[in-house]
Amino acid sequence: MAEARGWRLERVPAPSRAASVVVPLVSIALALVAGGILIALAGRNPLEVYRAMVVGSVGDWNGFAETLVKTTPLLLTGLGVAVAFRMQLWNIGAEGQLYLGAIFASGTALFLLPNASGWALVPAMMAAGLLGGALWAFIPGVLRAYLNVNETITSLLLNYVAILLSEYLVHGPWKDPQGYGFPGTKQFPDAAALPTWGATRVHLGLLFGLAAAVILWFMLRRTRWGYEISVMGENDRAARYAGMPTRRTIVLVMMLSGALAGLAGMSEVAGIAHQLQRNLSPGYGYTAIIVAWLGRLQPLGIILVAFLLAALLVGGDQIQMTMGLPAAVAPMLQGIILFFVLGGELLLRYRLVRREPEPAPAAPLEAS
Repeated sequence: MAEARGWRLERVPAPSRAASVVVPLVSIALALVAGGILIALAGRNPLEVYRAMVVGSVGDWNGFAETLVKTTPLLLTGLGVAVAFRMQLWNIGAEGQLYLGAIFASGTALFLLPNASGWALVPAMMAAGLLGGALWAFIPGVLRAYLNVNETITSLLLNYVAILLSEYLVHGPWKDPQGYGFPGTKQFPDAAALPTWGATRVHLGLLFGLAAAVILWFMLRRTRWGYEISVMGENDRAARYAGMPTRRTIVLVMMLSGALAGLAGMSEVAGIAHQLQRNLSPGYGYTAIIVAWLGRLQPLGIILVAFLLAALLVGGDQIQMTMGLPAAVAPMLQGIILFFVLGGELLLRYRLVRREPEPAPAAPLEAS
C-alpha cells in the first residue's frame, strides 16, 4: 500500500549567516507590529506610545541611567540562565537564586561583618551572594545528575521557597524595629553600598555583569571545560562515550548558573535597596529566560539584549506615568517578542518538506 502524501519538518544542517541575522530582526519587527495592533485596540496611537517609550528610556541622561540600572540584574541573570541552557539544562530558578544571593549578602552586611570597611565588606558580600545562588542551584543540579529528576520542575518550585523565605525574614527575625511597619531589614552600613556613577543610581554591579560576560565568553570559547559543555549539550551520549564527567559537569554548570543569579541579588541589595525588602525583584529571573534566548545564548549578545529589555521596562514605566497606560504594556511586548523570535528560530533551523508517496510494491507474478 502506498504511503500517504504529506508534509514534515526537516532540520536545516547549518543556517546561513545572513539568515541568522535577518530572521531575528524580522521577528522583532513583526512583534512590534503585533504589539502596535493591541495598543491601537486599546485606543492609543502605537507610534506615539513607542516614541514615548524610547524617549523615556534613552532620550535623556536620567532615562539612560535608569535603563543601565535595570540592565544589571537582567544581564547577570541572563548570563546565568544561558550557561545552563547551553548544556540543555533548563534552569528556571534564577529568580529564587537571585533571592538567595540577596539573603546571603544581607546577612553578611547585617550580622557577619557589620563593622568591616568597604574594602572587606563588599568582596565578602559578593562571595556570599555567589555562594547563596550556587547553593540554591546545587539542589536541582544534584537531583538531575544523580536521580534524573527534571530540573525544570525543581528549580521552578524552589523559586517560591526562596521568595517566601525572604518574606519570612523581612517580616520576622530580620525586620527593622524602626521600620514603621514596612517589611524590610534595617539599612546596611555605609561600607556595604556599592559605588555609584556620579549622581545616578548606576552602580558597580553593572561592571560585574560586563566582566562576567567577557569571562564567560572566554570560558565557553577558549577552554576545555567550555568545549565539554558544548559537547554535552549537543549529544550527552557521545560525551559519556568519550569519558567526559557528565554528572559532575551538570552540578558545576548549575552552580555557576545560580552563582551569577546570586550575584545579581547581591548587586540589587547593595547597589539599589541597601536593605533586604519585599518584592526585591519584579521578575528579573523570569525575564532572564527571554534575555538568554534573544541573545542566542551568547554572552556578548546577552549584553545588548539585556539593555534593550531594560529600556523596554523603563519605557513601560514612562508611558504609565505620562500616558496613563498600564505598565503591563512592557511585559506584554516582551512576551510577544519572545513568541515571534522563537517562531523565527523554528523557521531558521527547520524547513517544511513535502513528503512524496512511495510507490506501492508490484504484485508477485502468478505461475502459469
